[in-house]
Amino acid sequence: MAQPGGSRSVTVSDVQQLVKKKDELEAQIKACYELLESQKGVGMNEPLVDAEGFPRDDIDLYQVRATRHNIICLQNDHKALMKQVEEALHQLHAREKEKQARDEAEALAEARSQSQSLPQPFARVNAVSPGSPASDSGLQVDDEIVEFGSVNVNNFQSLQNIATVVQHSKGRPLSVTVIRSGRKVHMGLIPKHWAGKGLLG
Repeated sequence: MAQPGGSRSVTVSDVQQLVKKKDELEAQIKACYELLESQKGVGMNEPLVDAEGFPRDDIDLYQVRATRHNIICLQNDHKALMKQVEEALHQLHAREKEKQARDEAEALAEARSQSQSLPQPFARVNAVSPGSPASDSGLQVDDEIVEFGSVNVNNFQSLQNIATVVQHSKGRPLSVTVIRSGRKVHMGLIPKHWAGKGLLG
């Protein structure tokens, strides 16, 4: 397994392996302490000689010395391993942050390119009368009109252009395209007489 900070980037499974190693080390250290405990409760610092300076004969001196040495080595390993775990986690978080920033930048770029690819509107709907042909077709206030029959941003001069198209399309479906909440919406509108004024409302 590559060490954190090596040439290969750290993965979640690397961190899991490091944590597993750490758990194993901690279990070994615990077992060593239990072993010392079994030797008349001798810890890491209790004297191994009696009051007269002779080696104690009530404990296994060799085993105590070996276990104490073992604990020191294991604790050093544990310390080094904890540093590795910390570095690995730091790398993972840093990479996660980078990924998040990249995703946000991509989403922003996509949104920008979509808004750039939307056609240019030439009029905005500021009122729709209830029950009118415009209302029946699904037209809404604040819809931005990009196509109204044959009229678009390239040939639109005044609202008279729309009035002319409406007169010519009376009783026949008229294709209308609007931009609503940043998206293109297509609808069919049939100009006709209704209870209110005009053919659209």
